[in-house]
Amino acid sequence: MSAHTRVVNKRRATITALPLYYSGQLWKKNTSEKDFKNYYGELRGATLFLYDDESQVTYIEKLDLEQLTSMESNCRYQKKTPTIFTLSLHTEEVQLKMDNPYTGEEWRAYILTMVKKEIPGDLQLLPGQMMLLLDALESERRRNPTASHPLLPPRPSFLPSSTLSPSSQPADDHPDYITPDQPACFFDVTRQEAERMLEANPEYGGIIIRPSSFNNIYAVTIRRLTPRGPVMKNYRVACTNTGYVIELLTPVTVSSMNEVLKYFIEKTQSRPYAPSEPYDFLIEVPPDPNCISITSPTPTTIPKAQVAPMLHPQIQELEFLLSKPAEDEYVVPEDHTPDYQNLRLGENE
Repeated sequence: MSAHTRVVNKRRATITALPLYYSGQLWKKNTSEKDFKNYYGELRGATLFLYDDESQVTYIEKLDLEQLTSMESNCRYQKKTPTIFTLSLHTEEVQLKMDNPYTGEEWRAYILTMVKKEIPGDLQLLPGQMMLLLDALESERRRNPTASHPLLPPRPSFLPSSTLSPSSQPADDHPDYITPDQPACFFDVTRQEAERMLEANPEYGGIIIRPSSFNNIYAVTIRRLTPRGPVMKNYRVACTNTGYVIELLTPVTVSSMNEVLKYFIEKTQSRPYAPSEPYDFLIEVPPDPNCISITSPTPTTIPKAQVAPMLHPQIQELEFLLSKPAEDEYVVPEDHTPDYQNLRLGENE
């Protein structure tokens, strides 16, 4: 490396304040442009800096790859055909062209690794290239340890557990993930699982918010009824410093995830997915216990008897009662018939 090259690299590192992971010749154009333009590109951190040539100190354009939502190739692994990648960002789409598939695969490997903070599993690189890529990933993780995938909400209990990636965490570590800023229809499910949930239980609602495979990107899966039948739609939502960007033809920016849900409810007339929970309709009274309480009973006050006052009878009534014979005595009634014997004696006299 010449002295001039070392000076240029040092100045670029000072200007960008980012470490260099990969560099080389490439061609770029926006989707609205007709022809590609040749640049010298440097991937520093998760930003692609473009220069007119290798000797230029100040970059003329840069692409913030943290906003990358997808990276598609038109023809990978074709030896005689240049590789063209279409990069979808939050606000634009750009195309990058490399002169051969080998260089294109390396560019793809470094771009996706720096964006996702993990090495993709479908790379076709030599062992030495993989070692260099792994070293670059470790350097980026040390430089930017806070750049990680958003925490995932608990998976629904009726879905099988999935293999956790390094950027995700077990649901048991954060059971209270649903916060006031996180809708209740946010589930840790894949696109296929979300569609199956909506298809199997349409009565629960038609909107599910879920994480995406890219950093700081969410997805919204919606099931809508049309005259031709139910239709599934999936939308991307990017989390940025200015808010949440709903990636439509005309991007919509809102302040929170609840505002994202409110926007889709208003535009689609659908309900958030909310599984029903069983409720009881009868209050059962438990039977009295059979055991005897050993606690001291509360003393009770015995009411005093109330006796009615005695009524004193009249004196004549008392004398009659006293003169009344007992039941076992006999009383000879007085004879009121005339004494005929005495009468005769009187007459004779």
